[in-house]
Amino acid sequence: MQLTGFHHLTAVTANAPGNVNFYTNTLGLRLVKKTVNQDDVSSYHLFYADGKASPGSDITFFDWPADRERRGSRSIVRTGFRVAGPASLEYWADRLTQLGVTHTGVAERDRRPTLDFEDPEGQRLSLVADDAPATEGGPWQRSPVPAEHQIRGLGPISISVPD
Repeated sequence: MQLTGFHHLTAVTANAPGNVNFYTNTLGLRLVKKTVNQDDVSSYHLFYADGKASPGSDITFFDWPADRERRGSRSIVRTGFRVAGPASLEYWADRLTQLGVTHTGVAERDRRPTLDFEDPEGQRLSLVADDAPATEGGPWQRSPVPAEHQIRGLGPISISVPD
C-alpha cells in the first residue's frame, strides 16, 4: 500500500453553527455530511470536503463543549490546506481581509508560499501554495470561492509532541 497523504483530520468545535458558517461561507468548503457522533449521539459530527468529498480533502468536527483552542504539547499545532499556487494565496489574503479574518500575509515556510490565519475558535490554519496539477477531487459548484482558488485538500499538518 502506498500512502500519499492524510485521509482526513478531525477536530472539535463548541459552536456548530459558527463552524458551518466559517468552513462553508468563508473557506468555501462543502458541508458533505452532518450526522451525530456514534459514541455520543448528543453531539454533531460535521464533515467538510471538496466538491466530490475526495479522500484527503476532509476535515471533520465533533460538536462538544470546549474552551477556545489551547496551545501546548500533544496537540495539532496547525492544519494546512492546499490551494493552486501563489496567485491563489493573493486571492485568499484579499478575501480573508474583506471578511475580517486576521492573517499573517503571504510568507514562505519550508520553501512554499503560505498564508496563516485562525478560525473563530482559535484553530490555527494555513493555506499552502501547491503548484502540482490538480489530479483528484473537484471544485464545489456552489462554493462562494471561484473554482480556480478553492481548497484542493489537506496540506501539511503540524503536531506538537513533548519529545
